[in-house]
Amino acid sequence: MPENNTPTIFPKRILLLSPYDAVSHCYWHKGLVKAFPAIEWTVLTLPARFFSWRIRGNSLTLGLGYRDILLQPYDLIIATSMTDLSALRGMVPTLSKIPTILYFHENQFVYPIQENVVDSVGAQVITLYSALVADCVVFNTIYNQETFLYGAKKLLGQLPDGVPVNVIPEIVQKCRVVPVPLQEDHFFQLKPTVPEQKLQIIWNHRWEYDKAPERFFSAIAQLVTKTRNICVHVVGQQFRNKPPCFAEFYQKYADIVGKWGFVENREEYYQLLASSDVVVSTALHDFQGIAIQEAVALGCIPVVPNRLAYPHLFAEDYCYPSNTEAHEQEAEHLVTRLYQLVIAKQQNKLPQAPMMQKWYWSSLKETYASLFSEVCVARLAEK
Repeated sequence: MPENNTPTIFPKRILLLSPYDAVSHCYWHKGLVKAFPAIEWTVLTLPARFFSWRIRGNSLTLGLGYRDILLQPYDLIIATSMTDLSALRGMVPTLSKIPTILYFHENQFVYPIQENVVDSVGAQVITLYSALVADCVVFNTIYNQETFLYGAKKLLGQLPDGVPVNVIPEIVQKCRVVPVPLQEDHFFQLKPTVPEQKLQIIWNHRWEYDKAPERFFSAIAQLVTKTRNICVHVVGQQFRNKPPCFAEFYQKYADIVGKWGFVENREEYYQLLASSDVVVSTALHDFQGIAIQEAVALGCIPVVPNRLAYPHLFAEDYCYPSNTEAHEQEAEHLVTRLYQLVIAKQQNKLPQAPMMQKWYWSSLKETYASLFSEVCVARLAEK
């Protein structure tokens, strides 16, 4: 990065690549475009489907299918870690002349493997090569950075020969941690909420195995043996194939269910968050937890496992003991915490949610602006 006396350069034209445009990736780049309206943005995205093909084939799709767009003059490229950057630069060599930030929303080294799915190092190698050729490698949390570097080092140690000793140090020297900011303007357009007598519990994650919904449902099943003074909202993005535990839980416990399913209207969704008391995670995979952070920003008390990015985000009081091997034991810890909050609400003694202002765009915009300038100046200094 440049010395303090190096002149500032701010990019006027930025190419942003999101070749697996998942919900959180879209949330991030829409926030970037909105935060920096003076920049001329070109945003290229591909649908978030066919993961194995997308991460391996995006260089082909983008490099040949969008060549004219890629050949335009840009001052900076920002690419998500799903971008096969090294291959894309090979197909469109002029891209290597443009300073590039590689942004990691997640990494492939700690993604839990689904049953009956064959593991492959292909995606891991692609992200490793991309990190090596980028000018700056940015992670949304320290947890994401640490697990990527640990996983990459472990992978390199398993290869038979020809592995240079400086691969990890080469990446480490250009690593930064800059979170995905929360779009706080959504939070100030809500109607006042009317407190409910029952504890309002919300689980607001993708309906997929890596969010461990069965752990949440197991805990609620135990909790209702102690109290039914709860209302459970289960919302989030759904896919064609979803774990059967959702239907099983709803069939058995519909009487304590409030909102169920994906909330299409964002204002309605944020209103639901604002009217809830507690937001719960049981995830086995979460690198920043934007869904949790938004809920907390709107007043929910986080009840999250003591793993993944959560201990870096919230104080110990908000993290229940983690046990990935024995989910029934972990569920007991979750039940204990939720029951404490049921009693606290009855006594009108619910704790305050932690403050989240440092995660807002208003707090992080200058960090992003400095990052853009530093990367552009550093590349200029190399010439």
